[in-house]
Amino acid sequence: MKGRYDYKNVEPKWQQSWEDTQLYKSEVINAPKYYVLEMFPYPSGNLHMGHVRNYSLGDVFARYKRMEGYNVLHPMGWDSFGLPAENAAIKHGIHPNSWTWDNIANMRKQFKMLGLSYDWDREVATCHPDYYKWTQWLFLELYKKGLAYKQKANVNWCPSCQTVLANEQVVNGECERCDSEVIDKDLEQWFFKITDYAEELLNDHKLLKNWPDRVKTMQNNWIGRSEGAQIKFKIKDSDEQIEVFTTRPDTIFGATYMVLAPEHPLVKKLVVGTDKEEEVMSFIAKMKEQDEEERTGSDAEKLGVDTGIKAINPLTDEEIPVMIANYVLMGYGTGAIMAVPAHDQRDFEFAKKYDLEIKVVVQGEKELKGADLTEAYTEKGKVVNSDFLNGLSFKEAFTKIVAHLEAEGIGKKEVNYRLRDWLISRQRYWGTPIPMIYCDDCGVVPVPEKDLPVELPTNVKFTGQGQSPLANVEEFVNTTCPKCGKAAKREVDTMDTFVDSSWYYMRYTCPELADKIVDKDRANYWMNVDQYIGGIEHAILHLLYARFFMKFMSDQGLVDYKEPFDNLLTQGMVLLDGAKMSKSKGNIVDPMEILENHGADVARLFILFAAPPERDLDWSDEGVEGAERFLNRVWRLVSEHINDLKVATGDYSLNNKLEKELHRQLHVAIRSVTVDVAERQQFNTAISSIMELVNAAYKYLNEIDSEEVNYSLYREVVETVILLLAPFAPHMTEELWSELGYQESVHLQSWPEYDEEATKKDEITIVVQVNGKVRDKVEVAADIDPEELKRIVKEQDKVQEYLEGKTIIKEIVVPKRLVNIVVK
Repeated sequence: MKGRYDYKNVEPKWQQSWEDTQLYKSEVINAPKYYVLEMFPYPSGNLHMGHVRNYSLGDVFARYKRMEGYNVLHPMGWDSFGLPAENAAIKHGIHPNSWTWDNIANMRKQFKMLGLSYDWDREVATCHPDYYKWTQWLFLELYKKGLAYKQKANVNWCPSCQTVLANEQVVNGECERCDSEVIDKDLEQWFFKITDYAEELLNDHKLLKNWPDRVKTMQNNWIGRSEGAQIKFKIKDSDEQIEVFTTRPDTIFGATYMVLAPEHPLVKKLVVGTDKEEEVMSFIAKMKEQDEEERTGSDAEKLGVDTGIKAINPLTDEEIPVMIANYVLMGYGTGAIMAVPAHDQRDFEFAKKYDLEIKVVVQGEKELKGADLTEAYTEKGKVVNSDFLNGLSFKEAFTKIVAHLEAEGIGKKEVNYRLRDWLISRQRYWGTPIPMIYCDDCGVVPVPEKDLPVELPTNVKFTGQGQSPLANVEEFVNTTCPKCGKAAKREVDTMDTFVDSSWYYMRYTCPELADKIVDKDRANYWMNVDQYIGGIEHAILHLLYARFFMKFMSDQGLVDYKEPFDNLLTQGMVLLDGAKMSKSKGNIVDPMEILENHGADVARLFILFAAPPERDLDWSDEGVEGAERFLNRVWRLVSEHINDLKVATGDYSLNNKLEKELHRQLHVAIRSVTVDVAERQQFNTAISSIMELVNAAYKYLNEIDSEEVNYSLYREVVETVILLLAPFAPHMTEELWSELGYQESVHLQSWPEYDEEATKKDEITIVVQVNGKVRDKVEVAADIDPEELKRIVKEQDKVQEYLEGKTIIKEIVVPKRLVNIVVK
């Protein structure tokens, strides 16, 4: 054997062997299964360190579970539709199709260089017609059930990406992809009715016991369930009325003005032709320049304008002004509120600024007056100044007012959600075509299932001008109506790429199927995903959509499960000098350079050891070099003793203290690594435990006479190090296993088991105190009798020095820890 780990020869050798023997091929068999999946990547062409971390984490789970005896499914594919490919086409004149497939080929090669244990026979790409045929099929199924619909809506428009964005893709008023300011635009768009599943998406969080609480909280807040009442306020001298949703219908007697969002469709109707029209329209234009945070943030200035219109409070018959204000949005409730400034802080601040009435209708222990308030009283006290509600608690008043509103036909109890339906239309080319046809006689007609897929043509010109290039491909656009056979037009918008990634985990269970989306028996065998791994940034977008799709597919009888992912691990980012790696910042570490200069096992080991999976990891060249030194220490455990190891027998006895301690540390390491990987998912501490076992092996070799080395024990230690390290450093461990004479792959071996009894120390260290101060330490048998312990302690030379000339008052024994001798 060579004296150092020769990664340049060893790693390609075993990668080829794994591929030739199809070591990681997965099939349905009569055995317990384990499905591990990392969020599939966009094929940008080159791996970055975030990829290395994400996919190395998943590979540890896959390899460990295989050694545990599970039938493991560990697939890989490509989230391959999307804007970057189209933007590259516009900028460089490269067709998205060739650009994407070239990138896939390059990244596949790089993944294989990392030694990731994927079943490549299950590879999928969302841009392949065999895949997006079924994305289109799912769209049609949603359409049949009334869950896909088209309507004109005020949408988020990114002027840079030249496309519509879902609410979830707008972060602080900016496009989550390019950071451009998002503007409002009215367009006919396709939506998925995810709101029909809002209650189920919330309630089924109870099934996700192994999801981070942080992710579930983010989803809860995004769905934003609230119970309240829908109330109608008539507009004076008009047939129109304003509908509001409020969680505090008990405060309706304190409503002293109304507020409409600037985007509310009633605004223009109400002010057109009035002397307020110009002022109101100017305010609306100004609001379009503000993002959501500027309008609604806790420190945001409250801005508004009076429409000159009056509404009628249905409980008091009072006329109250209708205002337009920046702090009310169309995206929540009805886009209109009844303002109760005495009991809502935002209303209070607005009322103070614009000198509007503040009427107290809820009292605490002290009597409150509107004129004296310095802030809104938002507690749920007793109702006052509210006619038949006076003296009631919040709960009593809520019940009574809702019953009254329903009896009078002016309101009803209602549950409201912050969640809005999922806008899936995109005005770009490189995406799944929406399988709908427009006929002058028949209207909107779905493409028949037999005609799927509606293939994306390749003869397109890229303009990036806010309209899909498909609109200019006549042979694509012009078709015949499936109903009447007359000339018709195809839909030219494509689907949001999050649609593609909302069901891919199901397709991995049977990717070769041509006649249906999944085989239920195979899907039921492999699902759910036992371990899912990806970034926290997908907590709302991808994970919420994937849950929605899984529930819909379950409702259609495609699979028996309601949730797609049992365990979720959200890994941290890879940083350089404390900042997220970014090409624009010039702080990128190229994984290919690390693979070239240090090898895949070093790259994997460093990135798994440097930080707990859920924490951000700061890149360190010194850490990489440390990982390399450690692997070479492991290599030398074998290479420097290979001849003796090869002839060592399996049976041995423990003949001395050094052998007993090494044997104990062997079982301690197995226990620690098993717990850290299987239960705690703390791979950094698992690797640390392996390092401790390696240190123990070297300590044993250094302290024992070379002629007395127990090579049978030593071989068991070396083999255990290799087995424990195999999920982390798969190439080197495979080579070492082979050098020890084994023919079968190390990754097909059973995970080592520990003996709890063997982890216990035969001897323990007892601290000796005199009058509470440490004076000595003594090694004794772990099961020593307390009286015998006292005798041994008092015989120690140091202790006798402290006891000389003193009287012993008492001797305190803390089992297995210390002896304290109290003297006078």
